[in-house]
Amino acid sequence: MGTNSNAWTPEMLRTAEGRRIHLQQRRQQIQPVVDDLRRLARELQADLAEDGRLFGDLPYQDRIRAWSTVRPIFQAVDDLESALTSLVAVNKRYEKNYEALPAKREAKALEKKRAKELKTQGRNTAVNSTDNIHHLTPGMAPNSAPAVRNGDGDGPSFMDYLSREA
Repeated sequence: MGTNSNAWTPEMLRTAEGRRIHLQQRRQQIQPVVDDLRRLARELQADLAEDGRLFGDLPYQDRIRAWSTVRPIFQAVDDLESALTSLVAVNKRYEKNYEALPAKREAKALEKKRAKELKTQGRNTAVNSTDNIHHLTPGMAPNSAPAVRNGDGDGPSFMDYLSREA
């Protein structure tokens, strides 16, 4: 077999313009076939239904027989239309997976980098702020909480018990 110089190659489909032209050419090739098959199926179904009933047919059995006879042609039409839809889907998926994804990943990495920088700045600020608040509580030892009393004022509270155990 010889090679066709007009055949599409994967390299041609890597550009948006190449995919657009490919889709346009396939539509021009497939759409006339779809239209012709649809017309043919309708005419054949009408002719078969006009032939009328056969001896022993039940009511509307002639129409059902005509429909079941031409149904594969209608299915072929649906399959060809589905092929066109699939070609459009390939174009959208290529754009999503190979053109938009790298930019999306780059933006996400940049966002993570900014978050990490903010987090490290926040840690430095947090350390400085804890050093700054020690002067506000000069009488408190580390990890000691002030006693919280119940409204009764009767004896030690539950919090007193916890602070003694700790």
